[in-house]
Amino acid sequence: MRLLDLPPALLPAAARAGAAGWAVEVAAGRAADLHAEDLLAGDAGRRSRRLARVHLVDAPALVLGSAQGALGGIPAEGIDLVRRRSGGGAVWLAPSAQVWVDLVVERGDPLWDDDVGRAAHWVGDAWAAALRAVGERGAVQVHRGAMVRRDLGRVACFAGLGPGEVTVGARKVVGVSQRRARGRARFQTVAYLRWDPSGLLSVVGDDPPGVAHALGDLAGAAVPGDGTAAGAQAGGGAWGDPGTDLLAALLDALP
Repeated sequence: MRLLDLPPALLPAAARAGAAGWAVEVAAGRAADLHAEDLLAGDAGRRSRRLARVHLVDAPALVLGSAQGALGGIPAEGIDLVRRRSGGGAVWLAPSAQVWVDLVVERGDPLWDDDVGRAAHWVGDAWAAALRAVGERGAVQVHRGAMVRRDLGRVACFAGLGPGEVTVGARKVVGVSQRRARGRARFQTVAYLRWDPSGLLSVVGDDPPGVAHALGDLAGAAVPGDGTAAGAQAGGGAWGDPGTDLLAALLDALP
């Protein structure tokens, strides 16, 4: 894992987020290394009380939730199999395919909520504002109820719908999972720039029935734009649209 300089296009938004108490970082590497770093460790000397960490993956990966059992298939050669520490179902990651941002807050922060069902609502509100800012014209909603399709969501994150997650119409576009430790909460969030469920479906299959249909309904770019952004290159830290615009909008929307 390596920390990258912020690209110039993000510097103004990062400065505005900094004024609201957010430290903004960009990290690149394999999904396993990005998930392994303990952002909940209380290293107050190094970290702001609020951290927004953007993650760029170097290789495709299937990421399993902390309590998730073995899946039916085996990832194809060249696809990493990773287990994260937060809950929920499997998530598919690939270079340039998604915007992955982790948001960390401490107990005592105005954003903190002891109720884990409500705790991610502000996260969803920020993402919803970002989507509207980059031109999403559909009905953007933040889910504030109980888990929907819990059995499917336990297998594949984007087949279910949990508190704080964002939909446009009937389609889920932002996934959220959270983990708490040592007085901090880490919200892991993903919005897809382009969606190809084939890698995930090759391992998940359709068990329980309905997973494949739910994932297939997400076809197409989740973020306004053509969904073919060049994105971040493994070594160069270059960014493409619509990813840069969405990240800047999210940083501007952070409370």
